[in-house]
Amino acid sequence: MTHHDTRKDWRTRSADTAARKEAAAPLFAKGKEVLAKDTVALLEAVIRAGDIVNIEGNNQKQADFLAECLNQADKSKIHDLHMVQSAVPLKSHLDLFENGIAKKLDFAFGGPQAGRVAEFIGNGKIQLGAIHTYLELFGRYFLDLTPRVSLVCAYKADRKGNLYTGFNTEDTPVIVEATKFKDGIVIAQVNEIVDELPRVDIPGDWVDAVIESPKPFFIEPLFTRDPANITDNQILLAMMCLKGIYGEYGVTSMNHGIGFLTSAIELILPTYGAELGLKGKICTHMIINPHPTMIPAIEEGWVEAIHCFGGELGMEDYVASRPDIFFIGPDGTLRSNRAFAQTAGHYAADMFIGGTLQIDKYGNSSTATAGRVAGFGGAPNMGCDPKGRRHPSGAWLKCGEELPSLDTLTGSVPRGKRLVVQGVETFGEGRKPVFVDELDAWKLAKNANLDIPPVMIYGDDLTHIVTEEGIAYLSRCKDMETRMAAIRAVAGFTDIGLTAKPEETKALREAGIVKTPSDLGIDPSRATRDLLAAKNMRDLVTWSGGLYNPPARFRNW
Repeated sequence: MTHHDTRKDWRTRSADTAARKEAAAPLFAKGKEVLAKDTVALLEAVIRAGDIVNIEGNNQKQADFLAECLNQADKSKIHDLHMVQSAVPLKSHLDLFENGIAKKLDFAFGGPQAGRVAEFIGNGKIQLGAIHTYLELFGRYFLDLTPRVSLVCAYKADRKGNLYTGFNTEDTPVIVEATKFKDGIVIAQVNEIVDELPRVDIPGDWVDAVIESPKPFFIEPLFTRDPANITDNQILLAMMCLKGIYGEYGVTSMNHGIGFLTSAIELILPTYGAELGLKGKICTHMIINPHPTMIPAIEEGWVEAIHCFGGELGMEDYVASRPDIFFIGPDGTLRSNRAFAQTAGHYAADMFIGGTLQIDKYGNSSTATAGRVAGFGGAPNMGCDPKGRRHPSGAWLKCGEELPSLDTLTGSVPRGKRLVVQGVETFGEGRKPVFVDELDAWKLAKNANLDIPPVMIYGDDLTHIVTEEGIAYLSRCKDMETRMAAIRAVAGFTDIGLTAKPEETKALREAGIVKTPSDLGIDPSRATRDLLAAKNMRDLVTWSGGLYNPPARFRNW
């Protein structure tokens, strides 16, 4: 019988944390409050070279003051940090690498910094761990990428460190829990320190320090699209989606990605959708941010429930006044949560629809190109067929029935399939072809020494492609040859599209594998802005009864 070795110290991490906190002790003003002017000193006291550090960089709310302060730290004390964070949308996030404070990056979404991320990877300023999907990165926070120190943000705190994250809770709970329950240190920047909070979203004993930031944290209205910028082509694609996919399969639960196509779909629900008799049959349950373009459909009674990844600037009052639809706290405001919304988007929804920058001849797609590393965000979680799903639904079963029964490793057991739709115009920004022979992701993998090219959605998960040419029903293709022919048939005048054979396309149309607008009974001349329930931001404000308050840059009246 072996005896436990009592000499081993099982508390090295907590002892190290205690030493760091002791070094920071003189900086505390009252309770857990540290003054903004002492922030750099606080970071130098608690962060060590080589630490895994998380700066709350979400899709929308940013711990921007803490990011700026970390850039001012003495790099002889703090260097070679391994940054783990959802998004790197701020200049200050990448300045850490420029300044020699950070060395390695594991992230999910690059957003506005996509070009600079690609450049830094190319010239060796960033050692790239991986481009993750959100849930994958969150999972690793609890496994092998646990933050030693996390810098988060909230609307309000009290002096005991309790946090109110409000409308934009986003990633805060998952970051704080992973850090604090592994003896890490949590520092929060807040817009104000108050005596009493509207509600407690993060308990104070999970937070080590709170700092009232000199200015409110930055929020990006990432999902706001001005209806005035929706084109006739996008409306045509939206009509095809509603009639040929949403209506065809009876899709009730879904996630809409960011973009003008999904905004167009949302805005023609009360017009074209109603004309097709689809109200109550589609779009009843949604996992999306509070898209302003959903207001008309909500007001017309299309939607039963929406759970949100984050908030959306200007939608606070509207959302608070629709508690039957949104998840509202006892204080009367939304509490979004990215981890739970991603989980719902992965397992509970029947369909994902979004766009991409490139699709190859096999149907693989990516938003990571040689010159831009936009990252994936949640698309790979929602744009895949989750093999763990066990609850059936009509749309899921119908799509599963279409799949050819190729050699399967499950015998004759029936199985459903998530609808994964990519809606794209054949030529994207700058007239770049969306359909390509080989994804730029291969070049990126070479530049960044990655073992695999960063693919956003794999071809075997993709069930439908919608372009101005029509819909390719890839779920109905019996083999790879047929799939490739269906992709060519809707790829337009791109190099891939020009290899389509007219007789092959004709056969695919007769088999219902490819459908053009005319096959769907859609008159393209009807695809005009007259179909939009709201034609500009002002219309959205009117639909909301004045509750929607668009950010200044969208106030074009």
